[in-house]
Amino acid sequence: MIEGEKILISGVSGMVAQPIARHLAANNEVWGLARFHQAGDRALEQFRPARGGDPGRALTTRQSLEDAGVVTRSVDLASGNFDDLPDDFTYLLHLSWLRADVQHLELAMRTNVEGPGLLLQHCRKAKAALVMSGMGIYSPSADPWHAYTESDPIGRGATAYAATSPASKLGVESVARFCARAFGLPTVITRLNTFFDGPASFPGAHVSAVLRGETMTAPSDPNIHTPIHVHDMIDQLEALLDAASAPALITNWCGDEDVTAQEWIRVAGELSGKPGLITAAPVPCSPAGTRADPTRRRSITGPCRADLRAAFRELYTTMAANDSATP
Repeated sequence: MIEGEKILISGVSGMVAQPIARHLAANNEVWGLARFHQAGDRALEQFRPARGGDPGRALTTRQSLEDAGVVTRSVDLASGNFDDLPDDFTYLLHLSWLRADVQHLELAMRTNVEGPGLLLQHCRKAKAALVMSGMGIYSPSADPWHAYTESDPIGRGATAYAATSPASKLGVESVARFCARAFGLPTVITRLNTFFDGPASFPGAHVSAVLRGETMTAPSDPNIHTPIHVHDMIDQLEALLDAASAPALITNWCGDEDVTAQEWIRVAGELSGKPGLITAAPVPCSPAGTRADPTRRRSITGPCRADLRAAFRELYTTMAANDSATP
């Protein structure tokens, strides 16, 4: 367990960072950066009693994080201005990411590449840094069953959700590798696979589609993922930081089980009694699947513990209950 550390988390308002920040804040001094004045400060889709106030008060993301003990700062990484931040953090978790199309490539490069480099420089006295990358860095294989390894070719792909993603991920990995060597900062670069947590995660999108009678689109049939549950990410964080090195260590951050988008739709359909609709529509230069080889990660963290299929059913039950309660 990570205890008694001073930890800086960038992108703390994001779907991946929030549960990690709340967990770490219970036993550490955690600071979180995000552009809270923008979309990241939307009201959460949850309610809980306020401190001495209206029990039905809706919390913004920032308020929720601060109530959990996270010290928040509104920072735009593209500016490179960290004057409001101390420089004595013992760990840096860089989880920030700006999705952008090709018309905003310049902004994406400043935010996703230059900004993290300047943040790593600011935190160069830390014991270790974790820099999040993703599967979008890999050059795509036409085989949906291809299991990407850390030594596979990179940098020649595209994604359906953010055209600048592969270029930015190649950039941030390059900057992180440079900083690890230039500053002697132990660094681990994690290539995140499909994130599994709540309704906003990709599995949740499949449940939502079935409940609403919508058709999901996948780049192939089958469309294979190697998802990792947030509980496993939290469990594995300490081991990954302990493994950080200079030069930087690179590893896939994925689960141990392969799951297809078609299976998620089928199971949600069976549970709901509604037809699960999914169609395949290949995206040029995009991978047919995001299956990852977990061998290196397992050598660092050991096996995952979450049962993804049981977790999917639990997620469905929660979302279905909330959906039926919606007027």
